[in-house]
Amino acid sequence: MSAPACDIGLIGLAVMGQNLVLNMNDHGYKVAVFNRTVSKVDDFVNNEAKGTEVVGAHSIEEFVGLLKSPRRVMLMVKAGDTVDHMIDAVVPHLEAGDIVIDGGNSLFTDSNRRTKALADKGILFVGTGVSGGEEGARKGPSIMPGGNPAAWPHVKGIFQAISAKVDDGTPCCDWVGENGAGHYVKMVHNGIEYGDMQLICEAYQLLKDGLGVSADELHEIFSEWNKGELDSYLIEISSEIFALKDEDGSPLVDKILDTAGQKGTGKWTCVSALDTGMPVTLIGEAVFSRCLSALKDTRVKAAGVLHGPTKKLATDRAEFIEDVRRALFCSKIISYAQGYMLLREAAKEHGWTLNFGGIALMWRGGCIIRSRFLGKIKEAFDKNANLDNLLLDDFFSNLLNEYQTSWRRGVIRAVEYGVPTPAFSTALAFYDGFRTARLPANLLQAQRDYFGAHTYERVDKPRGEFFHTNWTGRGGRVSSTTYNV
Repeated sequence: MSAPACDIGLIGLAVMGQNLVLNMNDHGYKVAVFNRTVSKVDDFVNNEAKGTEVVGAHSIEEFVGLLKSPRRVMLMVKAGDTVDHMIDAVVPHLEAGDIVIDGGNSLFTDSNRRTKALADKGILFVGTGVSGGEEGARKGPSIMPGGNPAAWPHVKGIFQAISAKVDDGTPCCDWVGENGAGHYVKMVHNGIEYGDMQLICEAYQLLKDGLGVSADELHEIFSEWNKGELDSYLIEISSEIFALKDEDGSPLVDKILDTAGQKGTGKWTCVSALDTGMPVTLIGEAVFSRCLSALKDTRVKAAGVLHGPTKKLATDRAEFIEDVRRALFCSKIISYAQGYMLLREAAKEHGWTLNFGGIALMWRGGCIIRSRFLGKIKEAFDKNANLDNLLLDDFFSNLLNEYQTSWRRGVIRAVEYGVPTPAFSTALAFYDGFRTARLPANLLQAQRDYFGAHTYERVDKPRGEFFHTNWTGRGGRVSSTTYNV
């Protein structure tokens, strides 16, 4: 029998898996493939992979036997139990020092668990985020690996070869951190993606309802936006979407039902934000907006009985469009600032050393949120690696100060026209809260102490010293032992 010849093996031949395999083949790597529905293996090898070096296997044992040592097995299967079942099926055929890579959208806590469980068996685990969709997987995705650091030297060459590259050739892939760090960064990426998409949708509806612009005009507006500060993949594809006509010549976008789906990663970001106490409000609103969109039948009923404002279409077209553009850009800055707040807090809690500028670089190409804007985030952390918050960087603070009048006007216009802009609005509310030295939480703490003896701190006393007031004269001397802001 000939010696094993394959550099890496991949299990899971859905769209992402197939395209990653072809990408690896293009870069000179010999890939073994397997799929639980074995017929898919032959179908892939005889069609999409025809004429390549890809080798199909019809059993796990045959598949593992094709791999060079240390064996690198990449799983591109549905997150959750399926990953665990597939790991359980593969591990008995592996040896100490072999590597299992989960490239799906797994919850980071699962990757924490799998890193440890496999390390106990001598197997190196990598949990990696892969972003870019079908096209990214084929031509160069953003790859965010974490897990067991000992595995990185064995997968670095392949991952960086197949990943997207920025202008100077730097790969959009680098080691993120231990255990679930890679999947955590991918989760936050997906949460920001939810936010970006919602912001663009709000801009679209405000322009449509406030100015009465057509899909063709929206195509022109978004194309123009894509030449400037908002230059990004999502603005680009939105422009293309507005241009596409259905068979009857009308805009296809108008024929699509307005109920949005989700796979859970946005929700995970919000849950993690709540767990860490970080106010990631914009992604939260983006998730809830999808939930609201799903209530289609009820919304149609409500439209018949609940009335909004009546207002003529705006005539100051250029100013209106610029207000919406600036509102979109400022809100986008807030969303990314919130995402980075979450990354910083999670890194503290889990003991990860995250390279924040490097993460922006990883997102700069290949992934769904790729944009010119991410270069500015990289520059901010290059200037100050310990930057406490993106909004304190000169570029972002100066821009928000300059644009805020237009941003506020954009939100006011939405209120006047009755256009829901939850993401625009929560971004502005966060901005105003963040820049306010004294918030009304003093009253909130008084309320908590009044009804629950929860205690409070005083502005004229050192932090960490707590007080309780007998507000009614009927309360006791004992205060609550728990205090959590």
